[in-house]
Amino acid sequence: MKALVAVKRVPDGNAPLRLKMDCSGVDLAGMPMRINPFDEAALEWAVQRKEAGTISEIVAVSIGGNACQETLRHALAMGADRAFLIAAEHAPEPLAVAKLLRALAEREQPDLIVLGKQASDDDNAQTAPMLAALLGWPQGVFASNVALENNTLQVTREIEGGQEVLALPLPAVISADLRLANPRYLKLPQLLQAKKKTIETLNPSELGVAPAPRLELLGVAPPPARKPAVKVADARELVALLRQEGLP
Repeated sequence: MKALVAVKRVPDGNAPLRLKMDCSGVDLAGMPMRINPFDEAALEWAVQRKEAGTISEIVAVSIGGNACQETLRHALAMGADRAFLIAAEHAPEPLAVAKLLRALAEREQPDLIVLGKQASDDDNAQTAPMLAALLGWPQGVFASNVALENNTLQVTREIEGGQEVLALPLPAVISADLRLANPRYLKLPQLLQAKKKTIETLNPSELGVAPAPRLELLGVAPPPARKPAVKVADARELVALLRQEGLP
């Protein structure tokens, strides 16, 4: 069984974000970058299934500039067999990403597509459902556990008030929650070996996709500063304070 795993390069969540002077977006100059944690969990799950003999080949793909090769090297070091970089000057929107992944899937013919449930930089959580709809494949989003039984995926996903288990025939699209797998620690020999592997670069035109933007970003602004906390003696004083602030 072949698995296609999408990985995205995102800012490191441990570093504070800075806005550009014109508030047109986040200033990424000098910002430490990393693989999207949700995608890393998806990749770790696929690697574990490969080690167990369920998955025979893992193909990693990232969309963006040349800097995304670092993310793909990380994926190769974790255990991916091959890697594709779909060149894009600007970060494409979720629908464009879904169309590019569909085109690559039609070319590679994977049995399973696995990606994170969302990216930690924009939190859209749209790509996986859009991709499944474009392909006409069943989907299991926000997966916290996935098992393969009799050529059917048993996908456990957390919902409000409990858990839901889906039975999906292959091929299928899975989006991973962080609970799906705990990524392994990479050692230096693995990283060095990954640097020797070839990353194939594709242009969107080769896949028949034109990732033109459909949205216009008007501006980015930091959240307003919070008012200082107020300590109250009891519930009566709290209710009076809320009414004073105009809250119901």
